[in-house]
Amino acid sequence: MEHADHLSTAGHWFHPVEPSADAQIRLFLLPHAGSGAIIYRDWAGLLPPHIAAQAVTLPGRHNRRTEPTHTDWEPLLDALYEAVLDELDDRPFAFFGHCLGAQLAFRLTQRMERDGGPAPVLLGASGWSPVGFFEPTPEQVHMPEEELVGWIRKLGSFPAEIYENPETLALVVPALRADLSVAAQFRDDGDGVTCPLATYGGAADPLQEAPDAMTHWAARSPRYLGHREYSGGHFYIDHHAPAVTADFAHHLTRALTAAAA
Repeated sequence: MEHADHLSTAGHWFHPVEPSADAQIRLFLLPHAGSGAIIYRDWAGLLPPHIAAQAVTLPGRHNRRTEPTHTDWEPLLDALYEAVLDELDDRPFAFFGHCLGAQLAFRLTQRMERDGGPAPVLLGASGWSPVGFFEPTPEQVHMPEEELVGWIRKLGSFPAEIYENPETLALVVPALRADLSVAAQFRDDGDGVTCPLATYGGAADPLQEAPDAMTHWAARSPRYLGHREYSGGHFYIDHHAPAVTADFAHHLTRALTAAAA
């Protein structure tokens, strides 16, 4: 269930609203479809103090539940882009995203690099690849709720406990449907990023349709840092957060050193 201290304040994109002033590098965490900052609730305690983590909550969920959800790719990317730019200070920053969060982090990084302004020093992509991963169709997005819930349950697209709580499920489904609509509009253009890139995934992820899907990331950055695979399915990240944060913190520390050079 949700806990208020794990969620962004109403109207705010980021939790915590104010990052640690003592940290040397900032990390923006983007969640999977249908969720928000709560999926990264343990990360602040797992990351070293020189890394200030802020998790994103999109409109239409958790403490932003009264706000309209985005159902189109470009308006959501535009809004998130502006939110990140407004949030930045003079410290270097990085992105880490899981599933839809990885899609958004990838496109945000590309846009920031293209625009020539502030850009992340590191990108982490988890539970998704631009090649070989499940892509929802418009027909699936608009299927009746009972069918939608049964379909996403079969896919393993959400933690099992969500389906056992009707109240939580009623809150999740509208945001999930909106996010699936967004994800259905993603089109891979074959482009990559210039910053270092690290990827992560579950060995038995049912959304990974091609066995070699994660290998395609190697061509998307001249400074690809490799792929880490863990036991479990799409939500492997819930069980392996200590290992994932330790590995990504190692990369972040190296990126911080490079940015300061």
